[in-house]
Amino acid sequence: MGHDWSHLVKNMSNRLAPSMAKDHPNLPVVKEEGCYYYGVDGKKYLDFTSGIATTNVGHRHPKVVEAIKEGADQLGHGPSGVIIYESILKLADRLAEIMPGNLDCFFFGNSGAEAIEGAIKLAKHVTQRPYIVSFIGGFHGRSMGALSVTSSKSKYRKFLQPSGSYQVPYAQVDECPKEHDPEEYVVEQLEKDFERLFAHQVTPEEVAAVIVEPVLGEGGYIVPPKAWLKKVRELCDRHNILLIFDEVQTGFGRTGEWFASQTFDVTPDIMAIAKGIANGMPLSATVASNELMKQWPLGSHATTFGGNPIACSAANAVLDVIKEENLLANTKEVGAYAVQKLQEIKAKHPVIGRVRSVGLMIGIEIINPKTGAPNSEGLFKVLDTSLENGVLFYFGGNQTEIIRMIPPLTVTKEQIDEGLQMFDQALKSYEEEIGVYS
Repeated sequence: MGHDWSHLVKNMSNRLAPSMAKDHPNLPVVKEEGCYYYGVDGKKYLDFTSGIATTNVGHRHPKVVEAIKEGADQLGHGPSGVIIYESILKLADRLAEIMPGNLDCFFFGNSGAEAIEGAIKLAKHVTQRPYIVSFIGGFHGRSMGALSVTSSKSKYRKFLQPSGSYQVPYAQVDECPKEHDPEEYVVEQLEKDFERLFAHQVTPEEVAAVIVEPVLGEGGYIVPPKAWLKKVRELCDRHNILLIFDEVQTGFGRTGEWFASQTFDVTPDIMAIAKGIANGMPLSATVASNELMKQWPLGSHATTFGGNPIACSAANAVLDVIKEENLLANTKEVGAYAVQKLQEIKAKHPVIGRVRSVGLMIGIEIINPKTGAPNSEGLFKVLDTSLENGVLFYFGGNQTEIIRMIPPLTVTKEQIDEGLQMFDQALKSYEEEIGVYS
């Protein structure tokens, strides 16, 4: 828009629900392209958020834009089932080729939360069991079914009393006693946690599914050992419980493979995918084997908007771009480079705690340099100064202590250098403010 819309921004808090308008940093932008946002203030901002791990092939990738335009020339709306169209059928075929194991059948929705709702419903319907087990710190969405397995922050569940689920601790390698091997420790703890759960709270015969993020997302970018996820799979198999992977944030190349399932070599029974699937167009899918999906009869789940033909066209283009531009390899290479640079920065800045990563999914812990405690106040000061310098990050973690660095998979080493230089300056400014160097 060429006209002045500053009055709309000023009135935003009156027109948009606070839960929508009070996020951070509410940067007014007029355009996006590649790894950049263009602000209404005339500045160009390097984007290390990818629209919260969504625009994996970069903002407004030309091939995706062209697919959207061509799709809109043919069809604007389904609904699938009433009519059927090429883009959804083509997408299902192509996704089946890259999914792990025998996951080859799709129910398309619009959002990650919808994909989770579908996964929970499918598991309960097929097993005829009432309960789901999830992990403390997991984020699976805010609709009621998804919320019942979400525990990254207690405020999400306040006054809503979601039910039908039990929680056990996620892999906490950082809490391992010094005398123990971290991998062995978290695997042993997992086994004990499930033994206690089944002995005291719910029998395994009542559990339909265990749902897990293969890498904890909103909960702080915690990367578990491969052996921990393999043990989750083993426990599910032992008790005939279905395993659901929430790959809403880890999917479509974010971890360096198509899906984190392949990164960790563990195949679930059901997967929820969204975000990077269509590079910002509303699209998601609940995924399972054809054998499992066939037990979910007509009418037990349905959608009006799910699998929109234009969104499916965009998703097909996303698959093309990831393959043609070798973005899985770029994610591994540039992700490793970014972590190396962050470790160099960490050595200079006592406000940085742990740096956790897999692929281009990077978490940077901000701490109080004197106590080592999580430092939410400092985090937002660093984020704000980074933005003033020209680079956008996002936040996460149970105590809002983690800076999430999730650039598009197209990001270059030069752009990593550009963004981390601005980040380094922001850290120095904050540390000077709190007297670290005095």
